[in-house]
Amino acid sequence: MRLLMTGGYGCIGSWIAKLLVDSGREVWIFDLREDTHRLDLLVEPDARARVHHVGGDVSDPAAVRSAVERLGITHILHLAGLQVPTCRADPLLGARVNVLGTLAVFEAALALKDQVARVVYASSAAVHAPPDPDAPDLPRPDDAHLAPTTHYGAFKVCNELNARVYWLDHGLTSIGLRPWTVYGVGRDFGVTSEPTKAIKAAAAGLPYHISYGGLQDLQYAPDVAAAFLRALEAPFQGAEAFNIRGQVVPIESFVATLRQLTPDSAPPITHGTRQLPIAPNLDDSRLQHTLGPLPRTSLRDGVADTYNRFLRLHRDGRLDLSDLQP
Repeated sequence: MRLLMTGGYGCIGSWIAKLLVDSGREVWIFDLREDTHRLDLLVEPDARARVHHVGGDVSDPAAVRSAVERLGITHILHLAGLQVPTCRADPLLGARVNVLGTLAVFEAALALKDQVARVVYASSAAVHAPPDPDAPDLPRPDDAHLAPTTHYGAFKVCNELNARVYWLDHGLTSIGLRPWTVYGVGRDFGVTSEPTKAIKAAAAGLPYHISYGGLQDLQYAPDVAAAFLRALEAPFQGAEAFNIRGQVVPIESFVATLRQLTPDSAPPITHGTRQLPIAPNLDDSRLQHTLGPLPRTSLRDGVADTYNRFLRLHRDGRLDLSDLQP
């Protein structure tokens, strides 16, 4: 497998790169600029030579195709995208990157169909509607009616539908995965980055307030990375989008778990009460049946590992706290 990742310098992409290079493989990251500040937290210096930067704009179809063809890429993992706050502030820019960028990836894969075996792309739990007030705890299946409440979620729905059309029209295989609240080292942007920021603050001995509450599906970043890798390599034909599930708990349980790992004298970690407007309890049985079994690290183990990683980085003077500023 020769893998090209778009948007590979984000949290999920950096964890995927770590898993690949730790197993002796290489990866090419296609992005506008080389920003390795997350990757540097995870990948040892002697393994960095197996991570290659490829400069380009994902919304430029010619640039995407050229990179795929020139590098002999056999699998594309499309992670590039602008998140909720940016899409809300500038919907046109959000559509250019999130929708046209996805179409550029599929067009490259179609033009080089004999070379590219599969496209895997990041969708999002944001495709789902808010919790059902009559059954807020009922797990929501993959094929539930999609009714996003943000431009970001609407763009992800568009991508899932376009992926299906590429399969129906051209037989182009793809898998979309819908992460929810991914937490772990490297998660430093977006609304659902706040649990990770709380862990980082605790490791640095700082207070932190999570602005929302309610139920949350907390997904350990290495587990999500492993799911994307499995989607790239598992036997599959078609075009499907799947929910990912971690551990669905109230924010109070997350804070209590984190508190158990910190000294009694540690500053407080607090939270709000507002439920985020996306169904928090998603059924991943189709994903597990199709690609599984997939790893699901317990909340305690995932939080403990993240906290300990942040502690080591802080002691080494390598922990950037700028994302904790209001």
